[in-house]
Amino acid sequence: MFTGLIEEIGAVQKISRKGHTLVLTIGASRILDGVRIGDSIAVNGVCLTVVTYGGGSFDADVMPETFRHTTLHRLKPGDRVNLERAMSAQGRFGGHIVQGHVDTPGTIRERYAEENAVKFRIEPERRELFRYILPRGSICIDGISLTVVDADETTFSVSIIPHTLAQTVLQDKRPGDAVNLECDIIGKYVERLLFFSREGRLDGDNPAFPAEGGAAKQGMTAAFLAEHGYL
Repeated sequence: MFTGLIEEIGAVQKISRKGHTLVLTIGASRILDGVRIGDSIAVNGVCLTVVTYGGGSFDADVMPETFRHTTLHRLKPGDRVNLERAMSAQGRFGGHIVQGHVDTPGTIRERYAEENAVKFRIEPERRELFRYILPRGSICIDGISLTVVDADETTFSVSIIPHTLAQTVLQDKRPGDAVNLECDIIGKYVERLLFFSREGRLDGDNPAFPAEGGAAKQGMTAAFLAEHGYL
């Protein structure tokens, strides 16, 4: 698990590509302190596993699923990336719950200054994710824990303070650039618990679950809320 607070900006040193797989060699310093094989490091918001390290860099494999659903396949040697180690039990929780499991890439449509802040407007590739994107809610952009300012049917915006801009690769991003997006996991689990059917199946999904406590297939209704003590 990550918190979305970037620890360091690293640089892609080498990319080995074979089909829809990659091996990334990423230069870093701070995050390599105490690193071990098998550790998790979020690279632009994507949870990757350290397979080798040394000499100021680490290697990580990118499998086809990650290749297809994130922006990592667009990286080039020399590109800068956001880096965060998995949260330790002794760490402070300064952001929000981030898994490093990207929901969809998005495209920056606007970037403009607003007094001391810089605002970005972003269009996700998967519009169905807007049910998890709400004003003042949390979202992770390239591994950065941010707060949604507003959202419409196609885009949402975030406002970046100078410190965050200076400490992350958002300083390099311009309209047309792609970013990784991860919606808040809490909303996904709440939706799953509220909407799986009494027959024991979630609409549009395969896994079966015990039927007790599930909502009817038509979704959450006034009758459902009253039955469970919310009305």
